Amino acid sequence: MKKIRVALAVAGIMLMHGALAQNLPPVPQGAQAVSLSGKPLYSSTPGEKVIAAVAAAKQDYDADPDNADNIIWYGRRVAYTGDYRRAIDIFSEGIEKFPDDARMYRHRGHRYISIREFDRAIADLERASELIDGTSNETEPDGAPNALNIPVSSLHGNIWYHLGLAYYLKQDWDNAYRAYKNGFDAGRNDDNRVSTTHWLYMILQRKGDPAAAAKVLDVISADMNVIENMSYHNLCLFYKGELTMEELIGENEDSPAGAAVMYGAANWHFYNSDVEKARDMFEDMIATDGWSAFGVIAAEADLALINE
Repeated sequence: MKKIRVALAVAGIMLMHGALAQNLPPVPQGAQAVSLSGKPLYSSTPGEKVIAAVAAAKQDYDADPDNADNIIWYGRRVAYTGDYRRAIDIFSEGIEKFPDDARMYRHRGHRYISIREFDRAIADLERASELIDGTSNETEPDGAPNALNIPVSSLHGNIWYHLGLAYYLKQDWDNAYRAYKNGFDAGRNDDNRVSTTHWLYMILQRKGDPAAAAKVLDVISADMNVIENMSYHNLCLFYKGELTMEELIGENEDSPAGAAVMYGAANWHFYNSDVEKARDMFEDMIATDGWSAFGVIAAEADLALINE
């Protein structure tokens, strides 16, 4: 009975889109977004653990809705159910209550990327970058801890990472490079270094500067202490010629990490002038159910560019 009540409560959360979400472009009934090719995007039903986590976060929020941490965790947990539009509402409420809290813009910007609202994401993340200027960096707690339960990301790093991604998805290479370079400089461990280096490498290749792209790989080695971002590490090793394409892809799984690998491989074909191979891989990626993965969104953006 308790599980049923919790499931019904979360179902209510996922169906409830407030006035703030109504300011977004409309989508078909039940959809979270529309792909860059015009396909409605629907979220799958969340599992029991995700449902329970949302219920706990909502309980904390209901007890103290003016606590910034409660708002952030409520929004993050709702986003993990796939209800990105409701999560955006929650972070928007957080911005109204805490207009100078960079975390609110960082998380709302992230979820604008999920629903393909790149200009809104850029506005939020640029604002977040202004708010962190001159402040000390801080570790950002994980919503889904890694195997070692050691958080590897930081507030500054995540702001720059997602800002770089939003610019990348608009093929604004100069601003994408600026953001990822700032993200690299804000990095405090090898996980941050491999993730930002991967994007810097791709950006420079897309800008037509393979020599500069090769240079950014100087920081990459096989013996780096990577806890979480193994996919990005492997991609960088592939770019250096230390892994083959077959070793890179292996038995790739349908997950955000798998999508990152597949996008990096497809993009490698793209900037090495095998556009048809890249197109085939991009199309395979967008046919999967993992439409919120950054690699899939990037595949959509590149297909839109190819098909212009």
